[in-house]
Amino acid sequence: MAAHGWTRLHIEKGYQLLAVDALLTGMHEPESSHLDLLSAFMEPDRLKAAYLDAIEKRYLWHEFGDMNLII
Repeated sequence: MAAHGWTRLHIEKGYQLLAVDALLTGMHEPESSHLDLLSAFMEPDRLKAAYLDAIEKRYLWHEFGDMNLII
C-alpha cells in the first residue's frame, strides 16, 4: 500500500473480478470515480437507469444516504 493509505488500484469496467458475488454501496454523484468501480459489477446502461430511478425517487446521497445491493 502506498503512503497515507492510498492505493493505485483503479477498478472499472472490464476489470477481472476474482471473488465478489455482491456489493453493498452508497449513492455517489454521477461524475465520481466510484461509478467506475460499480461499472465493473454491472453494465453501464443498468447503472445509469438505477441512478436515474434513484434521482426520480429522491434517494439520499453519501454516508447517511440510501444504499444499493448489487448481486
